[in-house]
Amino acid sequence: MDFELLTNPFYQRALATAGFIGFANGFFSGFVVLRRDALSVSALSHTMLPGIALGIFLTGALSQWNAFLGAMFAALLVGLGSVAVARGKRVQQGTALAVLYTAAFAAGIALLPKLDTRQELEHWLFGDIIAVGNADIWIAFGIGAFTLLITNLLMRPILLTLFEPNVAAAQGVPVRFIQYLVFGLLVLALVSSLQAVGCVLSVGLLVTPAATVSLLTDRTSSLFWGGGLIGGFGSVAAVLFSGNFGIAPGPAIVIVLGLLFVAAYLFSPKYGLFAPKRH
Repeated sequence: MDFELLTNPFYQRALATAGFIGFANGFFSGFVVLRRDALSVSALSHTMLPGIALGIFLTGALSQWNAFLGAMFAALLVGLGSVAVARGKRVQQGTALAVLYTAAFAAGIALLPKLDTRQELEHWLFGDIIAVGNADIWIAFGIGAFTLLITNLLMRPILLTLFEPNVAAAQGVPVRFIQYLVFGLLVLALVSSLQAVGCVLSVGLLVTPAATVSLLTDRTSSLFWGGGLIGGFGSVAAVLFSGNFGIAPGPAIVIVLGLLFVAAYLFSPKYGLFAPKRH
């Protein structure tokens, strides 16, 4: 590893951003695993692309702010829209999400030929954390801090709503509001990882950390804090070593987290491939 890079301000900024985004998204991945919502996260991550395309189409330029705001608008519209449609009980949320997501993605594809910045979109598809700017840092840190604060303050009602919505309602928990809130926070977490891993790979950062921890322990609290530690550590390690292997940092982050997941699967004392068979 080239230790001279550690004295580079751009590299130091990239490491700090990767660590914080990795921790914040790894922490929130506990909710994704508990909700068994990985497919929803995948759909929403791809929905951000047409949102970015819409932002460029309306403003005529590609910038950090219109990319973030466009991605957030599209993901919130599709995600919260699927929750609203599912309230009628006629259509399941997964079905509604699939319909809205594919329609939004098709609209984004239709817009792409009309944009003059198609090549620059690659940074938002796969991330470019080395080129992270001050605006990106403030957005990522602001969203991450807000997500961590709200989820910790409302941890009990959120978990109660996830596992026992009827009991939560009987205890006065605003179940519908909590459901919308969790989906909104999920979208914010996805948007915060745009600069690190991009639209396409953001699902890896928001699912893998807690999924890895779930192979090592049954404690619910460990999913959050353990997921945060794995997400932060894996992201920083990937940025450190990505240059030596000639890999872009975004894909490297997801690769490292994937390798940690595979290692947990192989060597978990209780659930691993080599664990004693339970009868």
